[in-house]
Amino acid sequence: MSAAAGAGDPLRLARGVRAGDRRALARAITLVESSHPDHALAARRLLVDILPHTGGSLRVGITGAPGVGKSTLIEAVGLSIVERGQSVAVLAVDPTSAVSGGSVLGDKTRMGELARRSEAFIRPSPSGSVLGGIARRTRGAVLLVEGWGADVVLIETVGVGQSETAVALAADVVVLLVGPGGGDDLQGIKRGVMELADIVAVTKADGDLRAQAERTRNDYSAAAAVVGASESLPVVTCSAFDAHGIDELWAAVTRRYEALRQGSALADRRAEQAREWMWREVREGLAEAARSASPAVQHLGDLEDAVREGRLLPEAAADELIASLRRAPPPG
Repeated sequence: MSAAAGAGDPLRLARGVRAGDRRALARAITLVESSHPDHALAARRLLVDILPHTGGSLRVGITGAPGVGKSTLIEAVGLSIVERGQSVAVLAVDPTSAVSGGSVLGDKTRMGELARRSEAFIRPSPSGSVLGGIARRTRGAVLLVEGWGADVVLIETVGVGQSETAVALAADVVVLLVGPGGGDDLQGIKRGVMELADIVAVTKADGDLRAQAERTRNDYSAAAAVVGASESLPVVTCSAFDAHGIDELWAAVTRRYEALRQGSALADRRAEQAREWMWREVREGLAEAARSASPAVQHLGDLEDAVREGRLLPEAAADELIASLRRAPPPG
């Protein structure tokens, strides 16, 4: 069976997603995430059909350093959401295995209780080679779970890094999780992430760490003004272990979301995200074209060798490659 045939009927798949079919949703996300060229058109048709049925969910990006407890806290928040009678989808972007290309951590296995709830859908996805904490196809997955009927979409990122700020391209509200490490932890948080965070949550605030978490909360409240974040940036403490602060955290998220919904702020934010995502796709597409287009690909290896050996500046090699792409005849 060809790859194109394996993609199935995208419109039939879209109907299944809109009807709340979890298997159809899983297959649809797999199609959108596929890197096979024959699947691209089917994925596009699928998303075009789903698009009119999207936009009604609260999209929350959750980021933080590895080990801060993102998955544990997300499960606690997700369970709190379904207990309120809402449905939730968790899109957990995992580091990519260099061997298989698949997700390494598998967040679904670490959210066992939430995964058993019919109101919840959890999807771990490999981050691939794309920087930014979220996968290249995360936006498509967000649209699909909205079409499925998720009231809330929780987007968990790989971890804090210089390009982690890309989570702001997919979320309405960005929550930065930090551990109860006091002022020392501030050194590990990039300025850009703090500037884009709508809420800071200090995790593991239970037992002997409760007092330390409160000190960290004060540290981050003071640091918000230093890095240029809003002076009203909410900083809360919470614990997935004893549910301390979960309601306070979610109240802060919903307050921020409701504030965005006043006037055109939310629509403007999502419109700008769509524009930025377009240029993200352009950059990725151009990089792929540079590796496959003729005649550019004919001397790509020579350029790479020259750069590695120090015979050519990276900037000069890039200019030459771009010039080759401009000279290449259009496809078809």
